[in-house]
Amino acid sequence: MKQVFENKVVVVTGGASGIGLCLCEQLLSLGARAVVVADMNEDKLETECKRLNIAYPEKVLGICTDIAKSASVFEMIRQAADFGAGHVDFLFNNAGRGFAKPFDFTTDEEWKYAFEVNFYGPLNAVRAVLPIMRAQGGGHIVNVSSGVALSPMAFQTMYSAAKAALLAFTGALRCELWDENIRLSSVIPGIVATPMWDKAGGAPDFAITPEEAARGILQGVAANQRIIILMEYDLNSAKYGFLPEYGDQMDAKVLDVARQRRSGNFKAV
Repeated sequence: MKQVFENKVVVVTGGASGIGLCLCEQLLSLGARAVVVADMNEDKLETECKRLNIAYPEKVLGICTDIAKSASVFEMIRQAADFGAGHVDFLFNNAGRGFAKPFDFTTDEEWKYAFEVNFYGPLNAVRAVLPIMRAQGGGHIVNVSSGVALSPMAFQTMYSAAKAALLAFTGALRCELWDENIRLSSVIPGIVATPMWDKAGGAPDFAITPEEAARGILQGVAANQRIIILMEYDLNSAKYGFLPEYGDQMDAKVLDVARQRRSGNFKAV
C-alpha cells in the first residue's frame, strides 16, 4: 500500500478530527509528500497541523475551509495545488455532517444546508480538482458516503437523501472519467466512533475506531475499489437493501430502528 501513496499530494476535508485526521496521519506514515488538512474548526486545525508538522516537517498544510461554500472549497483546492507544486494526486471528500430530525420539523433551509455540506461540498471539490488531475495525467477522488445511502433510516431523511445522491454521483462519474485515468471510489465507513455520535450519547459498542476506518479506506483506495464497505452490517444492506424479495426483512429492520429512535434511542442502528 505504501507505494500507492508514497510521494503523493493529498487533500483531506474534515481532516482535523475523526476519520479525516486518521487518514492524514496514516497517509503521512505511508510517505505522502504533502498532506493538506481542510477543516472549518480553526482551533482544532491549528492544533493538529502543528502536531503533525513536528512529526513530518513541512509536509502538512492546514486550510480553514467551509465545505458548504463553493468559493471556500475552490480556494482551498487552489492553495492545495500551490502547496503540492501544481499537483493533487488524491482528494478525500470526508467532511460531512449528520442530521437527525423528524421530517415534519425540517425546513427548506435545513434541507439546503444538508445538501450543501454532504453533496454540493464534495461536488464543488471535484469540480475544482479535475483540471489539476487532468493536467497531471490522472488522480483519485474518494467520496465518503454512508450506510444510510444503502439502508435509509427514519429521522435521517436529509442525511439519507444527500448521502444517496453522493453515492450515485460518484458511481456515475467513475465511469465518465475512467478513460482519463481519474479514478473515483465511494466509501461506506460503517458505524465509526467519531464526534458525530456525541449528541446521541456516544457510538454503539460495536462501532469501529477512526483508525480502523482510515486503514480500511486506504486499503480500498489502493485496490481501486468502486465502493469501499468496511462493516458486514453495510455489506448486507448493499446486497439486499433494494431487492424486492427481501423487502419484508428490510422493512422489519428499519421499522425496528425507527421505533427505537422515536422512543429516544438514537443509538439504534
